[in-house]
Amino acid sequence: MPAKSEFGRGFIVNLMLLSRHFGLPPERAFYGAADHLNDFILPERFRGTEIEELVERLRKAVIWHQPGIMDKEDAADIKHLLNRLAIAIDRELGIAEPDVGKYD
Repeated sequence: MPAKSEFGRGFIVNLMLLSRHFGLPPERAFYGAADHLNDFILPERFRGTEIEELVERLRKAVIWHQPGIMDKEDAADIKHLLNRLAIAIDRELGIAEPDVGKYD
């Protein structure tokens, strides 16, 4: 049995935890966000799909960010990536026309 995770283990669980960070003001969003990438697991069924590409872009955007430098712009880019990822997941799961809505 693996040790209990401190920062979440899984795919959707870790996406949810990352989303919480980017619901904060941009200057606070990045602190601790990369911790949720430690046990962020891409399910096999999504390998080779747009989802895998978006996950890699998300990882890089979070890890490469330097807190205090372009917080607002980088946080907005990551929110956009999270929205694109959610839509791609819904499409892959058979939802015909997923949409994040006007007031995401």
